[in-house]
Amino acid sequence: MKHLNEGRRDLDSLVVTIELTLVSIIQGVALFFLTDSSRALLSMPNASAFIYIAAGLCVIFIFWSRSVIHTLTLIRWPLEFGHNFFYIAAALGEAILFSRLDNPPVWFWLSAAYAGVVWLLFIYDMRLIRARIAESRDDSERALYARAMSDQLLNIRALAPLLFVLNLACAIAIWSWPDLFIARGRHIWLISGQLLSFIGYLFYTSRYFSAIAPLILGSRRTN
Repeated sequence: MKHLNEGRRDLDSLVVTIELTLVSIIQGVALFFLTDSSRALLSMPNASAFIYIAAGLCVIFIFWSRSVIHTLTLIRWPLEFGHNFFYIAAALGEAILFSRLDNPPVWFWLSAAYAGVVWLLFIYDMRLIRARIAESRDDSERALYARAMSDQLLNIRALAPLLFVLNLACAIAIWSWPDLFIARGRHIWLISGQLLSFIGYLFYTSRYFSAIAPLILGSRRTN
């Protein structure tokens, strides 16, 4: 039994390493596309360029931070291919999104599509949380996974759909009133609202991690 437990811990550690490596690589790729598009955008005399670039950077911050929290909290053996395929698809979405920094209508349509993919990822990952709850062996693990479940449900029921609706509404607004939002440059209002929503979500994510950090430590001590 001792050897089995040690073998399981080794496999858990290997899967965590694979997950963190994947997240780092795909977000590095996304950052490349953001940097490449930013150079061209900053060459134009456009004040809104900085806001679009900041919003893109927040997308990377959010995905990376949520992925790391998810890895530290839930990832165990066996390797979950579907979950990782979602990560790769999301990275592709980021790359396409960042290539449209200079096109506000397309930016918001793609942002809505990206939010939809992230929403589906949250739904898909519920199975991982249920698996961890079923495997939990003590109160520290149960407390951690209960908090993870609460956060996941909040994202599924409120935060992710709100982000999807926000971006969809912005895209529809630009499509409906192009003279106002494009010709007059009022799309800066929309991207500013998007940026503020991203900053708010980053603040929430930071608070969430601060709350679960002791629970993660407690669960590791019992393993």
